[in-house]
Amino acid sequence: MNWNGHQVVRLEFTSAFEMLDFVQVVSDHMGRSVGLDEDSIHWVGVAVRESVINAIKHGNRHDTSKHVFVDIETSSQGQISELQIRVRDEGEGFEPEEVKDPLAPENILKSSGRGIFLIRSFMDDVQLQRAPEGGMEIRMTKRVQPAIEAGGKRPES
Repeated sequence: MNWNGHQVVRLEFTSAFEMLDFVQVVSDHMGRSVGLDEDSIHWVGVAVRESVINAIKHGNRHDTSKHVFVDIETSSQGQISELQIRVRDEGEGFEPEEVKDPLAPENILKSSGRGIFLIRSFMDDVQLQRAPEGGMEIRMTKRVQPAIEAGGKRPES
């Protein structure tokens, strides 16, 4: 697919779970526009919801005076198209290395840490860091996989 579009959508809203569906509709639309298949769109949607929930619940601690910022961007270089999503909160932040592994035996029954684990498994690239503007941000990238041709081979460039 030779797609040379570049789109950016920026959303800003208060810490309200009511915005989750709207953010997902925008994410789904942007994913389709860059050429993601329906399975990828679904799992990207799960990652986006998890990251926005984390921003509201853990970052902003449900403080409706604090905002969540979501940037969704599509890009294409050559035959590689991708969807990039940045979610930022206005909370105190945390050290990503300190998030406990949800698969470790001592954590298997705990609910914390699962969201980031799921996000990392659904997206191609995930970066967690303190945002220069303050708060925490997660940057996620999902690349469009070329369609598999009959015979099981990916198309050559």
